[in-house]
Amino acid sequence: MTKRIDFQVDAAAYKHWRVSYEGPVAELVMDVDENGGLFDGYLLKMNSYDLGVDIELSDIVQRMRFEHPEVKVVVMKSAKDRIFCAGANIRMLGAAAHSHKVNFCKFTNETRNTFEAAEADSGQKYVAAVKGACAGGGYELALACNHIFLTDDSASAVSLPEVPLLAVLPGTGGLTRVTDKRKVRRDRADVFCSTEEGVRGKRAQQWNLVDEVISNAKFDTVVAERVAQMAADSSKQDVAQGIALTPLDRRFGEDGSVTYSSVEVAVDRAGRKAVITLHGPKEDAPADMDAFTAQGAEAYMLRLAREFDDAILHLRLNEMELGLWEIQTQGDPEAYAAHEALLLENADHWLANEVLMLWKRVLKRVDVTSRSLVALVEHGSCYTGLLAELLFAVDRSYMMEDEFEGDNRPIAAITLTQANFGTVPMGNDLTRLETRFYGTPEAVVAAKDAMGAALEAEEADALGLVTEILDDIDWEDEIRIFMEERASFSPDAMTGMEANLRFAGPETMETRIFGRLTAWQNWIFNRPNAVGAEGALQRYGTGVRGAFDMERV
Repeated sequence: MTKRIDFQVDAAAYKHWRVSYEGPVAELVMDVDENGGLFDGYLLKMNSYDLGVDIELSDIVQRMRFEHPEVKVVVMKSAKDRIFCAGANIRMLGAAAHSHKVNFCKFTNETRNTFEAAEADSGQKYVAAVKGACAGGGYELALACNHIFLTDDSASAVSLPEVPLLAVLPGTGGLTRVTDKRKVRRDRADVFCSTEEGVRGKRAQQWNLVDEVISNAKFDTVVAERVAQMAADSSKQDVAQGIALTPLDRRFGEDGSVTYSSVEVAVDRAGRKAVITLHGPKEDAPADMDAFTAQGAEAYMLRLAREFDDAILHLRLNEMELGLWEIQTQGDPEAYAAHEALLLENADHWLANEVLMLWKRVLKRVDVTSRSLVALVEHGSCYTGLLAELLFAVDRSYMMEDEFEGDNRPIAAITLTQANFGTVPMGNDLTRLETRFYGTPEAVVAAKDAMGAALEAEEADALGLVTEILDDIDWEDEIRIFMEERASFSPDAMTGMEANLRFAGPETMETRIFGRLTAWQNWIFNRPNAVGAEGALQRYGTGVRGAFDMERV
């Protein structure tokens, strides 16, 4: 699996999904092309999926919010007879590198979180109309919807059969949503996850595994009636027309660098490091939201978020030996602040809201990325508002103090805005500043009191906004020593340490999902019982059960 994985999709050329629109209702049909796998060596039978299927789904969910804001209810269903979705493709999982498996699981969970939150964030409700077998990751697709309909026949059931079949954890998002979202009793969840054939009919509804069970003869009619009523009851504002998400301006260099219109990714292979630079705007902020909407996907705040998101995903899946990401910003802080302020002041406008919610998702992607993250606040930077959130997402941050010889850029400063105090919370439902100062709310109050001021090094340090401030004498050596040290540590130790530190604060369903993905699933996917030559993943479908080392550790 060495070819570059691309997260940019041509909406006119989906292989695995069909989307149709009728007023406030969209129909999202899963019709996986079994010959359309992302890599060779497996067939995507029974509506099973690989990363390519999920990349398309992620693109559809994003376009639904920006290109089709008129949609209030999205109905997810299958085009296959007697099968909703068999989940992640087992042949793909058996052949994939460990790193690909874990990154694949992380992306699928992020995608499910995105459409699960669509009702709260955008007023778009997702419902699953399940006919046929709905197993493993297929049931995870349904679980992430806001409502699940199940047809009552002998072929239709929901299941999480990973324990009896594959010797792995029942999908990190699946098991967690069963207990935390659907509030299924844990003894019943134990039975459910140990039962290969799953649960069907009225029992599935009684256990709260689904919301409604409808007879097969009436299923389509009743679902259509329910969905029409959901759309009529929706409080989502009516929007006549969305904007097109046009292709990104993106160029790859022979050295692995990536250049976008406002984001640059430089690669230092010897240092096992990627340098991501986000640039401030070159143009003045639009006068109002009409002007912003007229700019469409070229509007700076939307363009920057999309480019940064693509860069994160590219580095995650295609540059896995670059274990350290150095994040920088450069630009005019006041010019940037004007662009951001337009969105914050018009947060009730559908497009301003969607751009802000996109920033929330992109920053969450930073939070759960298993790389060492450092931010440098150099002279000429524009760590303002949403961009300042990066300073509180990374593991460490260093800031230039006072003037540097030969450096004529404006003095390094950090400016907090309203965006830092509730607009883009983390997965633990706290702001990054609340997480940073967990248990010391007075530090958050002090930071809020400084909102709007351009805070230079000593002020930022006093407020606890950066890890360390360094002058001209120490900057180069201290940064070099930190980066060399970081690159020398065990990647496994770093992942464990960083994930534990980043998931500080109260536990939520989302932190449980990603915490378990980082720890439990990472471990289980390395165990011979699952992936060894005689493991369950390797023997799946052969008629021979996996041979297990029965030691409990």
